[in-house]
Amino acid sequence: MQRYETDKYLNLEINQNIYSNNLDLEGFSSMLNSPSFCYKFYWLEALVKLISEDITEMTFGDVIDEMIANAWYSVVEFHIHLSGMVEGRFRDGLENAVVLLKETSGLETNASKIEIKKAIKEHESELKQYRVQLTKMVPYRALSGFFIGETEKANWNSTERLIAYIEKVNKHKLLPYTLGKESGLNRKVIVNPIWKEVIQDNTVQILGWIQYEKVKWLQNNNPEVPSIVYKLQPLENMSRKLTRVHNLWDAILEKRQIMDVFTKKPVDDNKYDVDHFIPWSFVMNDELWNLMPMDSGLNSKKNNQLPIWDKFFVDFANNQFIMYQEIHDSEKMYKLYEKCYKDNIHSIWAAQELYKKGNDKDKFMHILESNMRPVYDSARRQGYQVWNKL
Repeated sequence: MQRYETDKYLNLEINQNIYSNNLDLEGFSSMLNSPSFCYKFYWLEALVKLISEDITEMTFGDVIDEMIANAWYSVVEFHIHLSGMVEGRFRDGLENAVVLLKETSGLETNASKIEIKKAIKEHESELKQYRVQLTKMVPYRALSGFFIGETEKANWNSTERLIAYIEKVNKHKLLPYTLGKESGLNRKVIVNPIWKEVIQDNTVQILGWIQYEKVKWLQNNNPEVPSIVYKLQPLENMSRKLTRVHNLWDAILEKRQIMDVFTKKPVDDNKYDVDHFIPWSFVMNDELWNLMPMDSGLNSKKNNQLPIWDKFFVDFANNQFIMYQEIHDSEKMYKLYEKCYKDNIHSIWAAQELYKKGNDKDKFMHILESNMRPVYDSARRQGYQVWNKL
């Protein structure tokens, strides 16, 4: 067994008796080098996923559709910008394609991959501009690491010459794929059978490496957004841990009347949910300081939106202060609060400042607002909509 270390996070084991060739794994590891946009990550990820399904000949359109489906959740559910924004516009054609598909199709944010690809076919004409844009350079640039050391340099100004150059290099240095003679979105990607085996045998490891590099890119382009590593998959794949917080509010509601932040009526202890003030899809945690009891009938209406800060924050903070008073006035409440440590109290500022005994109301409200407002403002800048439909 021979090991080629191509990257700190990508070690592929190649058994020469199985694959019968020396493959340029350094070239493979460089497929994600020096991106100008996020396309490289989604292009290679789409190829690997299609190859893992035993598809070895596909069109540009097939790969682009897989890219759109893979980017859907990050863009639509989590408002991640794939390559940043300039003057209020998305820099990235892939992000533009996803947003346009959402607008034209009306698909739910948690649509399945099958539904997304079906919608792409139904709206091909509207999406053509962006789908074609995505084929311009990335299928060729992704192979550029394999061209290092070649005496003849690639001509990046001619698609036809690039395809011929790729064929020439492939004769003495097996490339993961070559390209057909078709045009536009119908041009074929033809996967080398030996690379197919390598990729299929190492799919999990390769996808993990791509995700690591993709997360670094996305975090750099979304510096205010927390927990991007968790924002690459649909929401339903993520669990929420609210039981202990619910138990704490149950005990408080048995003792005191709490006014619903939105209805301004007493919370019904038999008909309420514990929900996030700033949407969970942005913060990606169940911190106690961001949770409130609210009418269960309104929970689904609020959904993935931000409450109007000036209209609702003071009432939210008042309820938080009532909880704070109770946990320090009652041993029973404090024990229920302690049970929240594991899943719901991780922010250092909350544990060491907000819930520290001895705060008066003004100080408590100031600590809460000064820490929550920047998070709220970041979500707003990221594109989260404001909810005002009571």
